[in-house]
Amino acid sequence: MINGIYAASLSVLNNELGLDIKKTIEHAENVINNGCHGVVFFGSTGQSQLISLSDKIILINNLSSSKNKDKYIIGTGLNSLADTISLMKICKSTGFKKFLIMPPAYYKYEDNEVFDFYSEIIKAITNCKIILYNFEKLSGYKFSEDLVYRLVENYPNQIIGVKDSTYNLFETLKIDNFSLMPGSETKLLKGLQLGCSGIITATTNATASLARDVYDNFINNKEQTSNQKLCNVREVFEEYNLISGLHTFFSKRDEVYKNLLPPLRILNNIEETKLINNLKILNFT
Repeated sequence: MINGIYAASLSVLNNELGLDIKKTIEHAENVINNGCHGVVFFGSTGQSQLISLSDKIILINNLSSSKNKDKYIIGTGLNSLADTISLMKICKSTGFKKFLIMPPAYYKYEDNEVFDFYSEIIKAITNCKIILYNFEKLSGYKFSEDLVYRLVENYPNQIIGVKDSTYNLFETLKIDNFSLMPGSETKLLKGLQLGCSGIITATTNATASLARDVYDNFINNKEQTSNQKLCNVREVFEEYNLISGLHTFFSKRDEVYKNLLPPLRILNNIEETKLINNLKILNFT
């Protein structure tokens, strides 16, 4: 299991649009220092489907010596089953075994086919810990409760949780020793009250300290003083593509965050001004 506040970490690019290894790792370390229990590299927020395999491999090799190594989860879900397995093998060789994996995009399929997809992965790499990634908007597939139960029943040592960004699971799915992690700060407190383990979100790149305060107050049975602000900040970012909004936000500190792989782009001047002003209204900078 994993518990707590996790960020779907940003990938920082250089001016040639290659992955800036040093700054990407520094960004993740800062997010953890600000309150997150860990981060996920190469989730959708990290431009996973746009970054080359070679850049991913270089980063993974560099992550293996990080002081926060045990707090990292690697997103290895690719449309190619063979590439997914190959990337996981590389991760395993450098000491990583926790993975966030979304089913392939574009093709239409149902529960049985998704079961086969994860079965093939586990057949190739038995000693792994997989967090299912439920995000219908991106993959075109929505996990059913029945499939999650079936996967856990057949692979209890490998299927350890789900990131629920479609929000059809976190309120009703009940599995012992299983991490249920909604994909938005607006679901954090309600999820914890329902027995969820925490969150994995894009905006905890920016809201780590607020989210950690909500989590800690819940765990310690203290009054909630940050939840409303946390939700309000999330809602401001949700007015835009989250990747564009977050990179625009962080570019106020370092212009390197303006670099995004096409077709992604940062916010235009009008959008940027509105974003920053709305965050200032919330006393969030």
